[in-house]
Amino acid sequence: MRALKPIRLAVVTETYPPDINGVAMSLSRLIGGLLERGHDIDLYRLRPRDPASPSECSAVDPSRLRVTELKGVPIPFYPELMMGLPAGRLLVRRWRSERPDLVHIATEGPLGWSALRAARRLGIPVSSDFRTQFDQYSTHYGLAWLAAPVGAYLRAFHNRTDLTTVPTSALKQELGNRGFRKLRVLGRGVDARQFDPVRRCDSLRAGWGANPDTPVALCVGRLAAEKNLELALEAFSAMRDLAPDTKLVFVGDGPLRETLATACPAAIFAGRQTGPELARYYASADVFLFPSLSETFGNVVTESMASGLATVAFRHAAAAELIESGVTGWLSDPEDARSFINSARALAADAQRRRAMGRGAREAVSHLDWPAIASQFEAIVQALIEGERPVQVSSGVTRLRASETRPV
Repeated sequence: MRALKPIRLAVVTETYPPDINGVAMSLSRLIGGLLERGHDIDLYRLRPRDPASPSECSAVDPSRLRVTELKGVPIPFYPELMMGLPAGRLLVRRWRSERPDLVHIATEGPLGWSALRAARRLGIPVSSDFRTQFDQYSTHYGLAWLAAPVGAYLRAFHNRTDLTTVPTSALKQELGNRGFRKLRVLGRGVDARQFDPVRRCDSLRAGWGANPDTPVALCVGRLAAEKNLELALEAFSAMRDLAPDTKLVFVGDGPLRETLATACPAAIFAGRQTGPELARYYASADVFLFPSLSETFGNVVTESMASGLATVAFRHAAAAELIESGVTGWLSDPEDARSFINSARALAADAQRRRAMGRGAREAVSHLDWPAIASQFEAIVQALIEGERPVQVSSGVTRLRASETRPV
């Protein structure tokens, strides 16, 4: 569906496919939806580490999606991701000659900060995404003293933009209480055609040592401290108390892989999976264990639900908004790890309930498609462009129209 008024967007990000993470995936889906609606996008991204890796940009008309690859360096304590370097001069030069209607910044690193300064210098409206709780991550790596300054930096960054999208109402309220301004909720979609129970594969399950009736618990994501995966091991142990043949499969990789493998030799580590193969792993499991409390959303929750899995999670982020506890999965209060473990344990012994919850979960998220999310984003930024544009003044300092000071 083509939009009535095409927009030229400059999108700046420090992660994008072939990177494998929620930010890269969700941003690429949003961009795809915007392209389908007739918009033109200049994407500023980091150069992939492996130039031979397939990129979601490769199949797109280059006249519609123009990609500029920039240099990056590994993020300390998170080497799977890169951090962009400042590129202010390049961006100012480019945007002076080919001015975008809006600059959208997906990540808050040095590249994102230089994009923000460049856009402000040129009087171009700027939107941003709050996608990662980097201030919380520091506590998981023995750097708790960094939480306050990192949080202050994130607040300063986003408050200098004209609008920040957040994925849930709960996060909007939390950030608002912390002094973040001009927040708008923009949810996440899920590709229910890819993540579908019909992809269940008995031969894959047999490779795990599971027959059609064996309970299989699944965890998908980065194997890292902030994901609280020790709790998943405790839940798995409790599941085996009632169903000794229960299997546990980890999809993903990260610094805790060896630690988890040593702590739980019975677990199966499948490494990173993408596309149809990832969908096959989801659909071939029975219970999705999601113990993380560090997510701003948690795309894996929508993927597991679309795949027909009963999900065990905390009342946090996407799970809190999408799961009806006792109907489409089980939710526990964030402070109640014992409840999380008991919920997983109960599902291990009740195949009928697992299947019923899985069917309900699939139905609950089947309407969350990415084209609808792209349409919502389009409406948000069109309103920003038309009614809340920053104005360049002679002093070189950017001021805002009075309309922009209204609560968003």
